[in-house]
Order: sequence, then C-alpha cells, then structure tokens
Amino acid sequence: MTTDPLYLGLDLSTQQLKVLAVRSNLETVFEEAVSFDTDLPSYGVRKGVFVNDKDHEVYAPVAMWIEALDLILQRMKSRGFDFSRVMGISGAGQQHGSVYWAKDAESILSTLSPDKSLLEQLSLTAFSWEFSPNWQDHSTSSQLHAFEDLIGGPEALAKATGSSGHHRFTGPQILRFVQLRPDAYAATSRISLVSSFLASLFLGKIAPLDISDVCGMNLYNMETHSWDDRLISLAASPSGTDAAATAALYDKLGPVEPDGGKHLGRISPYFSQKYGFPPSCTIMPSTGDNPSTILALPLQPHDAIVSLGTSTTILMSTEHYHPSAAYHLFNHPTTPGLYMFMLCYKNGGLARENIRDAINAATGAHDHSWALFNKAAVETPVLGRKSATDPAKIGFYFPLPEIVPHVKKPGTYRFHVDGTSISEQQPTAWPATADARAILESQALSMRIRSAPLLDEKAPHPRRIYLVGGGSKNPAFAKVLGDVLGGYDGVYKLDVGNACALGAAYKALWAVERNPGETFETLIGKRWNEEGKVEKVMEGYKEGVWEAYGEIAEGYLQAEARVVRGEAKGQ
Repeated sequence: MTTDPLYLGLDLSTQQLKVLAVRSNLETVFEEAVSFDTDLPSYGVRKGVFVNDKDHEVYAPVAMWIEALDLILQRMKSRGFDFSRVMGISGAGQQHGSVYWAKDAESILSTLSPDKSLLEQLSLTAFSWEFSPNWQDHSTSSQLHAFEDLIGGPEALAKATGSSGHHRFTGPQILRFVQLRPDAYAATSRISLVSSFLASLFLGKIAPLDISDVCGMNLYNMETHSWDDRLISLAASPSGTDAAATAALYDKLGPVEPDGGKHLGRISPYFSQKYGFPPSCTIMPSTGDNPSTILALPLQPHDAIVSLGTSTTILMSTEHYHPSAAYHLFNHPTTPGLYMFMLCYKNGGLARENIRDAINAATGAHDHSWALFNKAAVETPVLGRKSATDPAKIGFYFPLPEIVPHVKKPGTYRFHVDGTSISEQQPTAWPATADARAILESQALSMRIRSAPLLDEKAPHPRRIYLVGGGSKNPAFAKVLGDVLGGYDGVYKLDVGNACALGAAYKALWAVERNPGETFETLIGKRWNEEGKVEKVMEGYKEGVWEAYGEIAEGYLQAEARVVRGEAKGQ
C-alpha cells in the first residue's frame, strides 16, 4: 500500500473549482473538478457569475464557492481518495475578487462541526456581503480615476503598486463598496482576496493576504514593501482624510505574508474529522491564478510563458522592477527578489480567427481550418518585405477596444514603415494573405517592446518561450513568435494540464519539503521531468531576423500612437 505524501493544489477560478494531488516526485495522481453552472445550478449563474449590465457589475455568490468545496471533497471521498496522505495544501484564486467577512467569522470558522456542511455553517452569518466582485467587473470608473489622480496619474500609480488603475483591482472595488454599501462595510471585520478566502476555509481562521496576490489591489506599495498609506486612506473613505476610517481598513485587511511557503498553521479539525486529513497537514498561503501559473514549472528568470487563448497573455519572471502603466508587475509568489511581469491583450484569438476566416472565405472555403492562414504566415517574408528596400508592413487588428495599447475605436489599421517614414495604407494595399503574418508579428512586437525593459542589455531576449493555450499547437504561431521574440534557447509547447492548480500543489510541496534557504526553482528544478510536458517546437533567435524587427520598433510605436490618438482611419 502506497503511503508516500501527497500535496493538494486547488484552483478557485471563475467557472470551476479544481483540485489535483501530486507526489513528492511531482507526479500528478488525482484530479477532480466542480463546474458552477452545471454542478450547482440552483445559484443560476452563467459562466460562474451574475452580470448587471446597467451598472457594469459582475459578481459571484460566495456561498456557491463554499458549496463547491463541500462537493469536491465529497467527490474525492466517494472516489476513494486517501486524505490521510495529504501533508500540505495551497491554492490559486481568481485575482482581484474580494470577500467580506462578518464580525463572528473567525469564531464560526474555528468551531465548525463535522456533522454539518460548510455551507450550512458559513453561508448565512459568516459574511457581511454575500457576493464577491469578479475580475470582469467594470463598475469602478470613478474610483479608479480617483486612485490615479491621488498619486499623480497612471504611471505614478504603476510605479508605486506595479499597475495603473484598473476597474477590477481590489482597492477601487473596496472604495465603491464603502460608498455603495456603508452598512455592510461597517459590519465587515476582515476583507480577503479570493485566494486568502480559500486558505481561510482550510485553516479555520482568516488567512493573511499573499505577497504576490496583494499586488493586484492597487493598495500595496511594491517599492516600500508595505501598504501605501495614501491609497489605504482613499479606499477607506472618499475624502481620504478620515483617520479612524483608515485605521479601520488596516484592521480589516490584516497582514501580508511575505513568505509564499509560510506554514500558516495546521488544517482545521473540521476537515480532519470529516474527511480524514491528518491533523499535521499544513496550510500554506494561496496566491492568485496568474502567479500560480508561473509555478507550474521551474520558470527561470527571463523565461516567458505566452498564452494563446481567447485573450493573449505573456508572463515572465524577472529580477528587474521596471513598472509601467502598459503592463502589470507582481511580487513573485515564492522567490524574494524576483517579480512577475504580465501583459494581457483582449484582442488575441478573436483577431487571429477573423483573419483566418477572411483568408478562407476569399478562396471559397468557409470552415475554420488554419491551413491557409498558416501557409500564408510562413511563406510571407519577414515584415512582408520581398526585398531589403521594401517598406515594412505593420498591421494593428482590434475587433474589440483594447487596453494595451489604449484603443477606443475598434478597427483594422495597416501601415507602411520605411525608416522614420510612416504612411497608413488602404485595405487593398496588400493581399489578405499578408495579414496572416502581419497580425502575428504585430502581437509579438507589442510583447517584445513592452517587455524589453525587464531583460538585460547583454541578453535582450527571453531564454525560453513556452506556449500554452489553444494556439500553442499551431506551428505558424510558434515560428513567428520565435522570430520576433527571439528566445535564444528556442520555442516550446508546454502541456501541464491545469497550470493554476498544479502550481499551487508544487508550492505546497516546496513549502513542506524544502531545506533551509532552498528556493522554489531549485527544489522543483531538481525533480522536474520535461518528458511529456515540454516539447521543443521551433528555434528561437535567428541572426538578422531578430535584429530586423528591432530596427522597425520605433516606427511600430509611432504607427501605434496614431491609432491610439484616433488619427488613423482604419476600416
């Protein structure tokens, strides 16, 4: 009978609660999931949330998450999962969401009865507000502008907190809660992020906020490594000058745990008595879903993960704190001195699919095959230049308004760039097939230009580029991303399953089994086996090609600026 230890990682995402268990050798041995829409239909959510279009609100019922935890543990039990082997638990939570605990919350958490469900004991009296704002919420326009105005604009706020103001960030959300629901706020004893809420359930008391996830609040000053007094005061009261309100918010937020592997305490007796977890099972801080994703492999500084899904996201680990309003920087979830860079584009997969469909339609095909798109992308020369004297073809494709860059007017914009000469082109200026390479180059150039300050002058491109998401299987995507970003150790397809839950499980394992001073990257790196998880799909850096993209970077930015200012006509 196998008795070696197991470590659980949970992912409380927008639409599901997922769990997996790993052994000390990093092997995944168990997985389970609960879908909020289909497994808990009584809540009536759609894609995990409620949407109030009138007020631009998107939110989820906290009780649904609690019932999901009950359900997933029951499913594990019915499948014969051996809880007695679990030595550590950590989690990942959808970033920016906030949970509001009532005055008696800690008393209730510490006295849970195994004879009743979590839902029965927590849902009615443990919370001052029954909902949690979701990351898709856009109800905080006035609040986020107040945050930026207080500090001196988006760049100043990003310099302090790692990000400019965003609707979904927890600080503006708390200020709106104070303004809109003053009675509920007054009845609030503690405020958790979704990640620390999840840890609190297992711990049997309110868990501290995580050092990485706290950076998604616009409240934590990454330069001083402490709460920002100015922003806390604003979130606590619209005037920003109410000392009593400020002190109260500090109490509600509680401490920030700087050690991602901290042993917060033993598991709540409720779970030991009801499911058979050993009383010695340790609870570690849970972090945000994006920070947890980079823990799904021993990511080295300057390795990049590019997610090619509906949106397009690039994540990178770096030693450089070089903030910008154009992207996000978070403290690394496990390793002091490192930061996590994140850049997310709304116009990712949709824009690529529109061009694919246009190319197919032009040939009379109306399916969703990528064959013609890929052929065009690979056969079109770098920057659409047939000769060295041709201008570069640069395209911007925004079927939806975009945040980075801040484009309000959707459209397609095409330019010829010849040195410092930039001219907008009509749709007929180049064949539709040229758009296939142009969109991949444009998306990759934006990533390259914006991530450049986080790399070293002596090594100005990433080490490895890992591709995840639906587009990771597309060889044309891999080729062009390799050409533009120039990963000097190549382009790799990464398949680790549920990266958020896996990263959380690895973090729990590291926290329990690490030697004094042993970093996450060192421990996981020793045990990491790439076989079946990582496949090299393309070379990265190509001499002359990477440099060619660098030469037109300034022209690219000038053309992009015209689009942002609304000076380009587009189509």
